[in-house]
Amino acid sequence: MGAFSARPWMLLVLFSSGCLLLVNVSGADDKAQPPVPSYHIFSPGKLGKRALQPTCLDDNTNKTSCYGNCPSRCPNTCGVFCPGCKAFCPCDLIPGAVCGDPRFTGGDGNIFYFHGKKDQDFCILSDSDLHINAHFIGKSHPSKNRDFTWVQSLGILFGSNHHLYFGVEKTMTWKDNVDRLVITFDGERIEVPTELNARWVPDSVPALSITRTLEVNRIKVELKGVFTIMAHAIPITEEDSKIHNYGVTPDDSLAHLDLAFKFHSLSENVHGVLGQTYRPDYINRLDVTKNMPIMGGTPDYSSSSIFATDCAVARYLEQPKIAMVTEIH
Repeated sequence: MGAFSARPWMLLVLFSSGCLLLVNVSGADDKAQPPVPSYHIFSPGKLGKRALQPTCLDDNTNKTSCYGNCPSRCPNTCGVFCPGCKAFCPCDLIPGAVCGDPRFTGGDGNIFYFHGKKDQDFCILSDSDLHINAHFIGKSHPSKNRDFTWVQSLGILFGSNHHLYFGVEKTMTWKDNVDRLVITFDGERIEVPTELNARWVPDSVPALSITRTLEVNRIKVELKGVFTIMAHAIPITEEDSKIHNYGVTPDDSLAHLDLAFKFHSLSENVHGVLGQTYRPDYINRLDVTKNMPIMGGTPDYSSSSIFATDCAVARYLEQPKIAMVTEIH
């Protein structure tokens, strides 16, 4: 696997307040790089008894200088530019983000939609020694020629045939303080304590870790030198359903994952719905001037199951290169 990286290296730093700070640590010539905007990522709600709301701090007094509100299209997780508390949706800005009715921000920075089909699996990234499928859930609507869809779970293959799964359980009535995440590794259920910063590491793959970034429903999944994934389980609210005409019913809150991917060493041959946008020869042929540029070619990305590597664009060869640096035999 080659060490291709087309974008500056960024570090997301988690604070105890529940916010994330983006830092440019690429080591590149500062004069050659545009300045990195100062912003934080927030998940409004509560951390224990403390209410969380997008804010900025005054550099001189170290006190809150302003408050913001998440935009209506991303009420559960948003960012805020400082100073000024101008809020934005992470999917509008961060490469590798996958949110909502799947809205992707490609490695090239362009936004597009890939709707797939409900109750089916799709290859979102495939490389020689890393393969990621996503399971889509959704709702059919008589006035639309497509399904409303969301990412419910991920199936990740790496190393010498390791299988990592995490997803959201089907939930009738969503409660913010109840954990609905399901995690398995090589077929065994994994329980990560519902405590902030609780961490699980398998003995067989010490480079793999899963860390809770909130007590429930939000985790960071990391394979050192390979990927970092931020995952947040959220429902479709009644307000969301009314605004977008999703048709949510009392028997299913359509709980799904909002995701942010960071890849550290993709090859130049990587493919998949998201993966191809990291290729150095990728040409975006979508009409980015449209409100919803849609990526087609659904059959090319279809997988027969959550861990299948049989999509038409698959690159996964089950080579042991990752295994050599991440496994203990």
